[in-house]
Amino acid sequence: MSGQNDHYYTREPQSASRPVECSFEYRGILLSFVTDAGVFSRGELDTGTKTLLDALPEEMSGDILDLGCGWGAVGITVARKWPETRVTMGDVNLRALELTRENAKRNRAEVNCAESDGMTAFLGKTFDAVVTNPPIRAGKQVIYKMFADAASCLKENGALYLVIRKQQGAESCLRYLQTLFSRVEKLDRSGGFWVLKASGAAAAQDSGGASGVTG
Repeated sequence: MSGQNDHYYTREPQSASRPVECSFEYRGILLSFVTDAGVFSRGELDTGTKTLLDALPEEMSGDILDLGCGWGAVGITVARKWPETRVTMGDVNLRALELTRENAKRNRAEVNCAESDGMTAFLGKTFDAVVTNPPIRAGKQVIYKMFADAASCLKENGALYLVIRKQQGAESCLRYLQTLFSRVEKLDRSGGFWVLKASGAAAAQDSGGASGVTG
């Protein structure tokens, strides 16, 4: 990166463009992407995102939001694997959004893209699932607001799926999610990452934060 403040959650990265391709297979589907400097995980599918994708349910449907989409790995994969879904992808990083649009065409995936600082562009809309590998380095205040806003945008039976490295605060994240949702599940704990599924947001709000954890 060209400067200390040029993070992947910067709106307009200043680092010089250095595009590189990567590909991976997901449940029998081969996908190909262009990545770039100034966007998270240039040149490869990072372990956290892979772990998150592998932990998704066998079937997904309805309106899906890929929050903090980067170059598009999660949302495009979901759109290809479950073409009946309606996938929306958002990121604050304009270079990331350009890549996502290019990668959607490359993989023949129908998605909608929007510039969004966290959930700001999606407040007032509702989703059956919000899926995210959150920008941990943006800080706890930023990502916790993302989770709270996501909870308010989920349909009655909707769920938030997220991945977080254990050493970067998975346990405290789980405890915070329990204040927003009535049910928090650990779908996977491998490679130092936790994949969490949080659901029952309305019940949690109505009961003043009643919570439970399984897994």
